[in-house]
Amino acid sequence: MKILQLCKKFPYPLKDGEAIAVSHLSKALHQLGAELDLLAMNTKKHFFEIDQLPAEYNHYRQIYTQTIDNEIKWWDALVNLFSDESYHIARFVSDAFGQKLRQLLQQNDYDVVQLETLYLAPYIPIIRRHSKATVVMRAHNVEHEIWERVAQNTSFLPKRWYLHHLLKKLRRYEIEQLQGYDLLVAITERDLETFRRLGYRGRALVTPIGVDRGDYLADMSSYRREVSISFIGSLDWMPNQEGLSWFLDQVWQPLQERFPKLSLHIAGRNTPDSIRRLKCRNVKIYGEVPDAGDFINQHSIMVVPLLSGSGMRAKIIEGMALGKVVITTSLGLEGIDAVHRREVLVADSVEEFLDCIRY
Repeated sequence: MKILQLCKKFPYPLKDGEAIAVSHLSKALHQLGAELDLLAMNTKKHFFEIDQLPAEYNHYRQIYTQTIDNEIKWWDALVNLFSDESYHIARFVSDAFGQKLRQLLQQNDYDVVQLETLYLAPYIPIIRRHSKATVVMRAHNVEHEIWERVAQNTSFLPKRWYLHHLLKKLRRYEIEQLQGYDLLVAITERDLETFRRLGYRGRALVTPIGVDRGDYLADMSSYRREVSISFIGSLDWMPNQEGLSWFLDQVWQPLQERFPKLSLHIAGRNTPDSIRRLKCRNVKIYGEVPDAGDFINQHSIMVVPLLSGSGMRAKIIEGMALGKVVITTSLGLEGIDAVHRREVLVADSVEEFLDCIRY
């Protein structure tokens, strides 16, 4: 089977859930005998030099990239207010990417074109015109659900209004696209049920995020040191910013009062200056770290305080694989078959976080 995989950012290094989900599934497909080509957008925020790929990242037959500028621009965002077009989606529409896709389809006889996330859906018409391949949408999240939850948690009324405005158009686009796929691949059973409720009637299956246990070596020495907490996640993703801000504003001070020696260590790709400038007692900001596993291994507790989001949180899977005490919210645990006080600890309030640390 010949597969062309389309990505909205280059799926390496493996420092976020999307890169982990894309890379591990494509590696598994290769091991099953499929031939895979990759066409990925190379964006300014997640730019990657292909010649820096390690030798073991070799499951693709060919790798193609297209540099695009999809940064948020205030003028485009303002003009979009008066359009029916989803600004979330419009930022990923590129004539150059479309042209490269067209060339690959004309030069190769693919059996499957797999779109990694909704943001590649604008290219389905090109695929239909130039290929007979099965169009597969791998939905990493129910995209509009993320923004719906972010908007619900936003108290500043002008921002909340704007988020609802964006959300309405994204939701409409996501529902309209459901009839354009030959196969829908969801990350969780819950997400698939949501897509069914939204009107999807086609073929579907669920492929959860998987990791190779051989890539994760647990270091239990962290349990012999003073208890410390880690937080790691892409901090250009709004749900991560939102959850971390809530934890710092609402949870950290009560934790410090109860456990004065406790320390918090924060790492994340594209850490904004507002977080880097934080001055909180016993809190250290690292920015992007070379190896997420090494960072997680240094601390006995890992927190994932998500208040919004969708899909499956790869960092929880990684924390569990590394033998850490993972404390997350009920929402953070969605899609992961783990039980409170058995594989993880679940906390949805300040008092519950205090209880989990005490536990």
